[in-house]
Amino acid sequence: MMNKLHRIMAIGAHPDDVEFSMGGTISKLRSSGHEVMIIDITDGEPTPHGSKEIRNNESMEAAKVLGVERKTLHFQNRFLFDDIEVRKSVAAEIRLFRPDIIFAHYPLDAHPDHQSASQLSMAARFYGKLSYIDLPGERYFAPRIFYFFSVHLRISPQPDFCLDISNEIDIKINSLLSYKSQFHEINKSIRGGQEMGKEERVTDFIKTQNAYWGNRIGTAFAEPFYSPEILGFSNLNSILL
Repeated sequence: MMNKLHRIMAIGAHPDDVEFSMGGTISKLRSSGHEVMIIDITDGEPTPHGSKEIRNNESMEAAKVLGVERKTLHFQNRFLFDDIEVRKSVAAEIRLFRPDIIFAHYPLDAHPDHQSASQLSMAARFYGKLSYIDLPGERYFAPRIFYFFSVHLRISPQPDFCLDISNEIDIKINSLLSYKSQFHEINKSIRGGQEMGKEERVTDFIKTQNAYWGNRIGTAFAEPFYSPEILGFSNLNSILL
């Protein structure tokens, strides 16, 4: 029996948040035939060496690497709050795309934008089903929401499941390296007696983090996720033993 194909929406506070957290998963979903939409609530600017135009071009290139659609909303980096305007804007995207699954930021984070994006995603999911509200499209409630981890805290989160991305790790890294303006700084660090530039450090960080989660499930690389609701299984065919 063929597996059902899903519509997936991944909501990030800034361009590159989704790629850092679940770029491998997105690549895996797309290669399996699922439809994926990335929503960036802000354009991620200002940054030291970027601009709105540069960041937009980079984010579209990253989406092209992953083979997905992307839309960036107009809200301001560093000033993202859980308010009615943003809730309605995200809810409008949910009603128009009608995802089966939403992926969003884990709520515990040092970055205020990530915290707000998490709260906004959950609220917008609820707003999508409301009647008598000035939103486009028909009422809709996404059946599932999962949290990805892109935290700026030194914590060891306990995920509910990890997805094997051993075959997708290079695509994930290539999508991140589309953000060349974010790797402009020359500051270096030492690892194994060798200097590493920022681009090399990002690659090393991604492989180290995803190797840790891969080790937890017996694969080379994996990405972790948390579900705020109980997960159900119709069978055990997909579980790695």
